[in-house]
Amino acid sequence: MVGRFERNKDTVQEMTESAATHVGNIAGIITGAVRDVTREIGNWISDGIEMREAARKARLDHDEPND
Repeated sequence: MVGRFERNKDTVQEMTESAATHVGNIAGIITGAVRDVTREIGNWISDGIEMREAARKARLDHDEPND
């Protein structure tokens, strides 16, 4: 027969292990989300840079005198 103290200890231990597992899973989800958001922001900035360069090139091509 298991005593009351040991039962309580086992319950606390199981709850702590479960909490650690869930917190770890949540941290993994958050880490992945931050990584994905950072990647999207980087891609968005790259698109802006490419558009700016294309506009600059088009402006230069348009400003050149035709032979």
